[in-house]
Amino acid sequence: MALLDKLMNLVGELVLARNRVLQFTRADSDPAFVTTSQRLNLITSELQEGVMKTRMQPVGTVWSKFPRVVRDLSLQLGKKVRIEMEGEDTELDKTIIEAIKDPLTHIVRNSVDHGIESPEQRLAAGKPAEGRLLLRAFHEGGQVNIEVSDDGAGIDLERVRARAVERQLLTHDQAARMGEREVANLIFMPGFSTAEKVTNISGRGVGMDVVKTSIEKIGGTVDLQPRQGKGTTLRIRIPLTLAIIPALIVVSDGERYAIPQVNLLELVRLEGEQVRTGVERIHDTKVYRLRGNLLPLVDLRTELGLGEPADEVDVLNIVVLQAEDRQFGLVVEGVTDTEEIVVKPLGRQLKGIPTFAGATIMGDGRLALILDVLGLAQRAKVVTESRERSSHSSLSTTGAEQDSTQTLVVLRVGADTRVALPLTRVARLEEFPRDLVERGSGQDVVQYRGEIMPLVDVARALGVPRGDEPDDLMQVVVHTSGGRSVGLVVEDILDIVEEHVTVAAVATRKGLLGSAVVQGRVTDLLDIEAVIQSQGIGLALAAAAAKGA
Repeated sequence: MALLDKLMNLVGELVLARNRVLQFTRADSDPAFVTTSQRLNLITSELQEGVMKTRMQPVGTVWSKFPRVVRDLSLQLGKKVRIEMEGEDTELDKTIIEAIKDPLTHIVRNSVDHGIESPEQRLAAGKPAEGRLLLRAFHEGGQVNIEVSDDGAGIDLERVRARAVERQLLTHDQAARMGEREVANLIFMPGFSTAEKVTNISGRGVGMDVVKTSIEKIGGTVDLQPRQGKGTTLRIRIPLTLAIIPALIVVSDGERYAIPQVNLLELVRLEGEQVRTGVERIHDTKVYRLRGNLLPLVDLRTELGLGEPADEVDVLNIVVLQAEDRQFGLVVEGVTDTEEIVVKPLGRQLKGIPTFAGATIMGDGRLALILDVLGLAQRAKVVTESRERSSHSSLSTTGAEQDSTQTLVVLRVGADTRVALPLTRVARLEEFPRDLVERGSGQDVVQYRGEIMPLVDVARALGVPRGDEPDDLMQVVVHTSGGRSVGLVVEDILDIVEEHVTVAAVATRKGLLGSAVVQGRVTDLLDIEAVIQSQGIGLALAAAAAKGA
């Protein structure tokens, strides 16, 4: 194995030398030299692929011991557990196989001990006496996903919540506002446990911080999906290899940085008028609307502390990246090329910087730092430390409590009424001088982007009292549906927040879905369709859309 490691290191150095030769090729027009360098490139790539294959091992080599582990634990605990495995032939680099061996063992032991109930409890709950533990591995998006699922009782979220408050990790108010998945992720905190006593098997919470730390050290992520009464699924996402990876090389403030292609979605370049009209600013946060979705923009220069970006630029290069389940745009000065890089670990002094995942040597012999996309997203507050995001995009119209994480636009309507609506329902946030408002078909309209856009006064639609005299500029939330836009006129656009929303009160007024606590204050949740229809605009839009079709 030592010989294989040495061979891999030599191939890594050969890749670096190949990259340097190719650098010279771009500036040299000698046909013989170009042909020779291309031949060297081909041979190096084939040799690298061959050596990489010798390092790849099926994940089944780790899983092979789990049937015995499960059987012994089942006998010890008086439980019946059946283990099933899918995707055992999924291959990983041997260094990653070694790194995940202990974390996976710990997860399996916890699932049997604290996840799956005793036969008596399962029968009382209407389940088969024998529990099921499923291990599944598969490739997805250039990464390997490993799932460990059990059909046990799941995680007692109220118990986790109570224990967090008991240990003063959270206040009562913070714990009450947290969603299910965020509460479940508390078990990854160091030393956190719901077990009443410590055993040699350990509860589901004991040591899970070590599991998370071990996976993150190799560039992976851990996601927990609890289902109360139905079991728990823990998903691990890890890279195929850590040695040689394809990367995009970008430039910021004259320095080059490498971005692993596994995090790269696409490149967007805006020029001239596109820069001025395409980038919007929502409370000091720049966003770009990419195919109907608001993409938060993060300036690499700013996040690395190299200075503030220029206010006005003619060209904007946006690298669209994926950090867990969130997308964001990284603004860079330039994009140079894509190439395979050899990952070198950072020194001890730099290991604590979450923005960088390592370093590499470029073709000209200079160093380039490798960006840690997840760490960069956390620093820019695109992804929170808990790494918890909900996929819900709309509010429930029922009065029952619904917990979800949502990005909301918070508005002031009338004198002091706070309302909110999902950001996904907002096309744009605009300001119009009031003297641009005209009358057409018996309603207020404004000329907007080549069409006549009707305006809805939300305060009037909801019947809330007016405040002070209106400003010369009116705040308008543009909502688009079926290719037609409507402007919702409000007194003020207060903030854009991401919160766990609990619809705690049934709506008593037409045009509202209910009420919730947002930013510590009671806020009404706006029913956009009902507000629009109350002004007789819904039918007009439907007719216009039908006519256009």
